[in-house]
Amino acid sequence: MIKLDINSIDFNKMENGLVPAVIQDATSLNVLMLGFMNKEALELTLSSQKVTFFSRTKNQLWTKGETSGNFLLLKSIQIDCDNDTLLIKANPIGPTCHKGTGTCWGEENIGSDLAFLTELENIISDRKNNPSDTSYTASLFKKGINKVAQKVGEEAVEVVIEAKDNDDYLFLNESADLLYHYLILLQAKNFSLADVVQILKSRNK
Repeated sequence: MIKLDINSIDFNKMENGLVPAVIQDATSLNVLMLGFMNKEALELTLSSQKVTFFSRTKNQLWTKGETSGNFLLLKSIQIDCDNDTLLIKANPIGPTCHKGTGTCWGEENIGSDLAFLTELENIISDRKNNPSDTSYTASLFKKGINKVAQKVGEEAVEVVIEAKDNDDYLFLNESADLLYHYLILLQAKNFSLADVVQILKSRNK
């Protein structure tokens, strides 16, 4: 549970008791959007672990993703030096912007297609924590760690086989399958790709 002294936040500097909330991807650190919160929205964010704002146009609370399913899952909250602005790190489920882009500044803010891996990890995590009968990924989690590990092994063998041929299409597709199932294995072990990256960074001389 995130510990935050709500009473230290100055909700009186702006009209209607609002403070700006900058939303940042907890893994890629991309800035996703800017919203506004009042005390009630912040309290609901903390209790639900889903980022909730106060809509100035509708004059009511709204949880990001309540209609689209593209939630922002809370990871941390920081208060700035003036106690009147929040920096919220979250794991986005799907695109953040209502226009379908990863951020409210367009996809170019993401900086690299590799950032899609962060979104994919978040989707896999959601399938793990909110399983459905129609989800292939959820079915793998349900079968247990041995089945997940077995799938990674099978996909690795397929990559090796295709690497020996000259069909680039099949090689890349099998590589994608391997990476996807590896991400599932990491989630099953309660790790993320960022944990693996940290190991690689520690080895870099």
